[in-house]
Amino acid sequence: MNDTIVTSADGTAIAFRTMGRGPAMILFGGTFRTADDYLPLASALAGSFTVHLVQRRGRDGSGPLGPDYSLRKEVEDLLAVRAGTGARLAFGHSYGGLVLLEAARTSGVFDRIAVYEPGVPVAPVPTDWMAPYRERLAAGDPYGAFVHFIRGSGGAPPFMEKLPHWYLRTVMRLFYRGAGWRRMRPLLAANLAEHGQIAAQQGRLAEFAAVKAAVLVLCGGRSKAAHREEFAALRDMLPDAALETLDRLDHFGPEGRTAAVVAERVRPFLDLR
Repeated sequence: MNDTIVTSADGTAIAFRTMGRGPAMILFGGTFRTADDYLPLASALAGSFTVHLVQRRGRDGSGPLGPDYSLRKEVEDLLAVRAGTGARLAFGHSYGGLVLLEAARTSGVFDRIAVYEPGVPVAPVPTDWMAPYRERLAAGDPYGAFVHFIRGSGGAPPFMEKLPHWYLRTVMRLFYRGAGWRRMRPLLAANLAEHGQIAAQQGRLAEFAAVKAAVLVLCGGRSKAAHREEFAALRDMLPDAALETLDRLDHFGPEGRTAAVVAERVRPFLDLR
């Protein structure tokens, strides 16, 4: 499973790994994630598809985000992989789902796409955490920055808001370590840039009515009810879309041991042979 390199519109190198046999599909991941995090999902789909697993910009093997980073750059990266593979099927998770839907909206090159909890904002996106996060990064305090993200981005349970920052920082140092943290730490700056782009899409929901591809929107039953309502609003805006809830999964359903559950829902939707 060797990496292939394509060149995006701005000259940035984008790597992707290919496995399996069958119709070509692209797998595009989310924030704080590398291609390695989606290997279980790619492997589960490889029995039915030729899976092209993208290592997004800012990750080892691909080029940097660049000084003028934007959602459009990610779309250009995705389209470069599509041009190199001929894939007309795709799966996107979280921020990767937003990139995929934006590419489908602006290019029309995909026939069918599946997205798991895509980062298309419907409600206002919290941004107050970004300034202190940036300050902690500049001060060389990655765990302190991560606490600001966890507590301020809207995904943490309410009790965490009552705990002192120093206490949570200590807990994070104990909980986030090893190989997982070694993959996440280099992505702290990218996480800030990517969430900034998510926030910048606020108010654009109606534009996704231009997506012509058939879309399967998946979400986890353990995700917050307010988030599930946003995915329903997106489903209603898309011209040809279905929404399915996977009861026992959360936002990270496409990863690890639950990846096979997601693959079972994605496979029949994308494979019409």
